[in-house]
Amino acid sequence: MPAARLVARPRKKKRRRHPAALLQTRPVYTTKLGAAFVGDAQDLLKRLPARSVSAIVTSPPYALHFKKSYGNPDQAAYVDWFLGFAPEFRRILRPHGSLVLEIGGAWNPGQPTRSVYHFDLLVRLVKESGFHLAEEFYWFNSARMPSPAEWVNVQRIRVKDAVTPIWWLSPSPRPTASNRRVLKPYSEDMLRLLKTGYNHGPRPSGHTAKKFQRDNGGAIPPNLIAVAHTSSNDGYQDYCRERGVAAHPARFPWQIPDFFVKFVTRKGDLVLDPFSGSNMTGFIAEKLGRRWLAFDRDPAYVRASVGRFLTDEVMAPSVRRGPRIASRS
Repeated sequence: MPAARLVARPRKKKRRRHPAALLQTRPVYTTKLGAAFVGDAQDLLKRLPARSVSAIVTSPPYALHFKKSYGNPDQAAYVDWFLGFAPEFRRILRPHGSLVLEIGGAWNPGQPTRSVYHFDLLVRLVKESGFHLAEEFYWFNSARMPSPAEWVNVQRIRVKDAVTPIWWLSPSPRPTASNRRVLKPYSEDMLRLLKTGYNHGPRPSGHTAKKFQRDNGGAIPPNLIAVAHTSSNDGYQDYCRERGVAAHPARFPWQIPDFFVKFVTRKGDLVLDPFSGSNMTGFIAEKLGRRWLAFDRDPAYVRASVGRFLTDEVMAPSVRRGPRIASRS
């Protein structure tokens, strides 16, 4: 009798739950890949299963001297306030997940000197909360208005503050990432060098440049993200104007979450923004095929953020509204 042939069964694809099912509360709206919730992040984070999130990509309220409409702790209390979230961030992140914080600097009240609160926060996240600093990034916004006016425009003793730090942290020293997903187009000079060859050999600095003539599909980007933040007329803002509701005043450009969502996650991974504001992170995650969750404590901002999806012809059909939520007084 011929020996029986063993036929390997095809592996079943692991079905991922919709992110809305992870929390035992109803979202304000859902899309094909994500859900937006109203609530304090401290409470909503506790509802998430451990090790369920691949990346937290967020721009939390800054510790500014002057209060903003979206709520921001003052500098003296900011670090302790933010560290209160750190244990839950660590619990919900996957072992090789990422915490990406776009966190603006601040000036000390009444003085032409800078606060170091955001550096204090970084040090304490590493030394006390068990995070590793994978790399620091900086967002250069050439279109930022000169400020603070007293020191820059009036007394002329400081220059325009146009750089915002972005801390990339992880529970692991080797977070999941691939710079192949964020390659930039080669410069004209680089394209020429690929054709003609490179002047390899030792340099005065002591570094030895290796010979290469291989096209790797693009250039490895630096840790400086140059984006002029000038958008004042996109679908989200049109949606807000048409309905007479306030757009979130502190929106970061789409290029920031686009870079990090591509860099530190894969398709199907879950991305969270616990301080979502206008939900740019969720919008970009959906475009890139990642699942997402968005939390914000202001019902008005969460309701308005659906405009990002409803004004997009591809995404609009997948949006489902949740219950109506009264505005916070």
